[in-house]
Amino acid sequence: MKALQWQGVNKLAVGTVPDPELRNPGDIIVKVTRTVTCGSDLHLLGGYIPFMQKGDVLGHEFLGEVVETGPDVRNHRVGDRVVVSSFIACGSCWYCDQKLYSLCDNGNTNPAITETLWGHAPSGCFGYSHAMGGNAGSHAEFIRVPFADVGAFTVPDGVSDERALFASDSAATGWMGADLSGVKPGDVVAVWGAGAVGQMAARAAVLLGADRVIVIDRLDNRLRQVEQHVGAETLNYERTDVAGELRERSGGRGPDVCIEAVGMEAHAPGPHFGYDQIKQQLRLQTDRPIAVREAIHACRKGGSVFVLGVYAGFVDKFPLGALMNKGLTVRGAQMHGQRYIPMLLDRMAKGELVTEHLATHVLPLDRAPEGYRIFKEKEDDCVRAVFLP
Repeated sequence: MKALQWQGVNKLAVGTVPDPELRNPGDIIVKVTRTVTCGSDLHLLGGYIPFMQKGDVLGHEFLGEVVETGPDVRNHRVGDRVVVSSFIACGSCWYCDQKLYSLCDNGNTNPAITETLWGHAPSGCFGYSHAMGGNAGSHAEFIRVPFADVGAFTVPDGVSDERALFASDSAATGWMGADLSGVKPGDVVAVWGAGAVGQMAARAAVLLGADRVIVIDRLDNRLRQVEQHVGAETLNYERTDVAGELRERSGGRGPDVCIEAVGMEAHAPGPHFGYDQIKQQLRLQTDRPIAVREAIHACRKGGSVFVLGVYAGFVDKFPLGALMNKGLTVRGAQMHGQRYIPMLLDRMAKGELVTEHLATHVLPLDRAPEGYRIFKEKEDDCVRAVFLP
């Protein structure tokens, strides 16, 4: 079958790989019909996430049709249209019992790497390095889905492929950020990043009853999408004093909740961006924590900060003093998709959550390297590139 393979830093190619096969009785094989780029994939492409191997198949956000089931599968039949959580979880360990699915003890078949890096291993993820299990990704014609009764979900008839696709990761990640950061009615919420995850976090905050939701970015096309499809306010950080404007819009206190949805390659004006970029490129630090710093400084005293962006290791100039002295609650997580996807599909069916606008570029899988270039360079107002295997 055809698949998009990692060939080294900034090198991708569509090649031929073996068709996936059932390995365990709870597996299914899915014929991929839609798969989409993600900002976290760019970290792989740029070489910022270690433990990639030449030939690894990328992609973790996808939707498709069940073509084969293992003997223990109960929830799915051949022909079902399913959306699959990007993180793999067994559904029966202690963490899964707590609905912390991305921390599953059994989803990562190669836990030693992240146990060494982080003290404990999170679950596995499709197409996201051997540190996260070395699972083949979704930028392919077919994919094996382990623990299918836990991580795959039948798409309601009234929900389009283009809408359901984003429940796989972006919408679930964004909703988790708003939920676990404690957004409640009357809050002022600030979201750094107007990509797919940031937009979904903002939309979740709106639906959870926040009084004001403000999304911060520098790309006008993304900010227009926020205003048109999310129903939130916007700030362009290259044209305004973000910290001062956030205080102005929150009664002088600062936002109650700050959600960082940018990640390890954050951009910012000013000399601190160059400082972080040089240190990252020289591998003196693994991540650029610019947006996290801003969120911590902007948040009101006693407020909540949630880190949704992907980070790999260590950062410099982390504002620990501000965090402690302001009494902030700071959380972060990879997304617990199994916890949110059924609810998201229901909201999508009701029209409360729309995502089709995020798929600005739709390309055949053969053109996936070009799609990633357009996505990375943000050409032609690209927000996400969807591939059709």
